Amino acid sequence: MNQQPVIRVGPRGRGSHRTLGDALAAAPSGAVVAIAPGEYDEELHLRRRVTLVPESGHGSVVVRPPAGGAVTVAAPDCVLRGLTVRGADPTQVLLRVAEASALALEDCEVAHGRVEVLGSTAPAPAHAPGGFPALPDDMAPLLDDPTSGGVLWLRRVRLHGAHHAALHLRGDARAHLEDTVVESVQGIGVVLSDAATLTAERLRVRDHSGSSVRARGGARLLICDGLLTGAGRNGLLAQDGSLALLEDCRVLAPARAGVHAEHGAVVELRDCRVADAGEDALVASGEARLRADSCRLTDAGGAGVTGGERSTVELTGVTVTDCAAGAVRLGGGARARLTGSRLSGGRAHLLTVTQSARAEIDTCALVGAGTDGIHTSGEAGLALRDSTVTGGEAGLRLTSAEPCEVSRTRLAGQRGDGLVVATGAVVELAHVDVVAAGGAGITVDGGARLTMDGGSVADAAGSGIVVRDGARPEIRGVRVTGAGKNGVLFGAGSGGTLTDCDLSGSGFPAVHAGAGAAPTLRRCRVLDCARDVGLGEGAAPVFEECVAVDVTSPVLPTNLTGTTGPAGTPPAGTATGTPTGSVAGAPAPTGEAGPTLEGEPEPEPETLEDLLGELDELVGLDGVKRDVSGMVKLMQTVRLRQEAGLPAPPLSRHLVFAGNPGTGKTTVARLYGRLLKALGLLGRGHLVEVDRSALVGEYVGHTGPKTTEAFQRARGGVLFIDEAYALVPAAVGNDFGHEAIATLVKLMEDHRDEVVVIAAGYPADMNRFISSNPGLASRFTRTLLFADYTSQEVVSIVEHQAQRHRYELSVGAREALSTHIESIPRDAAFGNGRTARQLFQQMTERQALRMAELVDPGAAQLMVLEEADLPVPNALR
Repeated sequence: MNQQPVIRVGPRGRGSHRTLGDALAAAPSGAVVAIAPGEYDEELHLRRRVTLVPESGHGSVVVRPPAGGAVTVAAPDCVLRGLTVRGADPTQVLLRVAEASALALEDCEVAHGRVEVLGSTAPAPAHAPGGFPALPDDMAPLLDDPTSGGVLWLRRVRLHGAHHAALHLRGDARAHLEDTVVESVQGIGVVLSDAATLTAERLRVRDHSGSSVRARGGARLLICDGLLTGAGRNGLLAQDGSLALLEDCRVLAPARAGVHAEHGAVVELRDCRVADAGEDALVASGEARLRADSCRLTDAGGAGVTGGERSTVELTGVTVTDCAAGAVRLGGGARARLTGSRLSGGRAHLLTVTQSARAEIDTCALVGAGTDGIHTSGEAGLALRDSTVTGGEAGLRLTSAEPCEVSRTRLAGQRGDGLVVATGAVVELAHVDVVAAGGAGITVDGGARLTMDGGSVADAAGSGIVVRDGARPEIRGVRVTGAGKNGVLFGAGSGGTLTDCDLSGSGFPAVHAGAGAAPTLRRCRVLDCARDVGLGEGAAPVFEECVAVDVTSPVLPTNLTGTTGPAGTPPAGTATGTPTGSVAGAPAPTGEAGPTLEGEPEPEPETLEDLLGELDELVGLDGVKRDVSGMVKLMQTVRLRQEAGLPAPPLSRHLVFAGNPGTGKTTVARLYGRLLKALGLLGRGHLVEVDRSALVGEYVGHTGPKTTEAFQRARGGVLFIDEAYALVPAAVGNDFGHEAIATLVKLMEDHRDEVVVIAAGYPADMNRFISSNPGLASRFTRTLLFADYTSQEVVSIVEHQAQRHRYELSVGAREALSTHIESIPRDAAFGNGRTARQLFQQMTERQALRMAELVDPGAAQLMVLEEADLPVPNALR
């Protein structure tokens, strides 16, 4: 092999050239130019294959072209190794690679000027989807013989201090970057135009006023293991017909979007993370196509993903967490498909579909929405399959006129209604389960069209299914169980059909038909309820082959005895309305709400010692514990006197619980009922929790039956009235709440030995409630004050939650948690025990994100909550 000739440049020495220009002019093709240490204020033109290296190692040579000058490469296979090239004007081109030329920079620094690679400016060819560039196996052939555009290869190079852009590829130029840093740019980090191609491994672009990377025209981009951080605009901006692929990259803290694809751009992200975007994490607009696979999008100031106009979005295995404007927003005519993804947190809807957009959701989990899990409007379409929606105000709120299809999906734990079908919406449900909604399970507004086939509605705090005025849903094969109010409530003038449905365990009549309602029920069963049917004025429901099973006061025929219900009830199979005289909300007979089924085992009785021990284990509440223990001793004495034939002293078991939210009032009330059962003073000891909405009616004559219905459900146990002061609104004289209180007072007198009533609320407001009726003051003679938890008690509650779920706090986490709780203002927003539970949930979520970055975390790591898992300050407010 021929040895490359070496030409020396230096201020002294025989045979040395004094300037770089002289050396380059004298250098034959393939020569190595060895440069003595120093600064060389020269414009360089590389017209033959040459290699420039510092004689004394990396950083010892600085090339400083004068203002307006540059290092120009006009030959293939040129190399700069270990040099610093520093410009005089950061707005100008500092290093230019011409067409059909090639340059390799290794271990170099380029400062205060732009690197530009030129190519043919012919229109870029159209790219097929998925036509992303590949990492080159070997750059040597491209550097040796570039046939069209210029070629640039950067290895361990730092570009910084430029204005407008640090690296610009034009025409059909090509560049490959390895371990390159682009930083401190007043403008865009890297720009690709026309048909340029850039591939990069371990590229770091940071701290610049514009976008980190911008691809436009027909450019093609591939970045592997990259970091784009601190952009003044977008992390990646892909425009026109460009193609961009990011693999195993992180896009952190851009001022605008993490990735924005617009016009006809095609962008794909694989195993990437986008965090702390100032606006949306990912955006697709125009006719852009955006795909993300196995990515994590977190803490965006806007939405996790936004699709608009005629764009297409595809998310597979993507996690979107804590984005302020929701996880995914679709508008215009956007089309999106989500598969195997998880959307959680934020202050808005997790998935919003508006205008004429359409979303297809398969095997996804939507958790903890700030408002609704999924919200549709306009003419948007939705297909939701094999998914779960947990938490949120409503699980689904569907208001769009285009058909929405939901199948094999579970909605659970919503604060309000599980599923809302609004006026004008067209919805088809198949095998959908709605569980533990805080309001109604399913609400159908007038003018909406709902068909539901299979599935269930369980344990709704309100009614299982609410059919509002004028609505006519078609419901088949659905189980409605454990509704706090009606199983199915038909509003005034509503209708529709229920076929082959089971309604069981509702607190109010299983079926209530409001004024003028005329639904049809075919082959339905009502089970385990106090009442099966309630009617409003002029209601005319039709029952065909419907029966009541284990219903205390049946109206429908029962299949237990073979006889009909009350006088006037038609035999099975007759189509008619409910018989005259059946009144919605009529009290159930004295005794248990329903008989025990034959063969059902009796639960083991709880002992007084165990229950007092459970009381003692509660965190804090020292005064409450003393009061309850004292009352237990008093009641034990009363029972002993009764057993000895002695008269019992006056004793009121009704209580006022005064305290702020989250101080354990409901927990203690439930335990108090069990204690009274263990003392033999209550038959069941169960807790029935109600508020104003469960007691006060909506029209004259409605409140008394509603209050009586709630009281009857508490027979043998405790009626817990939360926010009892709401029955007496301040500065409102004529309110139905006074009727509810009067009804309660009479029922408390009539059933003084069967029901204990506990009224709970803010301390400052409970005096207004007690003084609203003279009968209350004589019945509520004892108030238990629930003080706010101390910071250390809140820490103890968090630790208790951790132990229950098999977590443990590190020493540092425990100390940091105490400090964090001390910093939370003790104002009206402080939630006491609720704050503790929220803290624990946030710590486990943050730990889960931390564990996801580990390759194979062990069981010990999965159990420990560290200081890093604490939420940021004010996260609970």
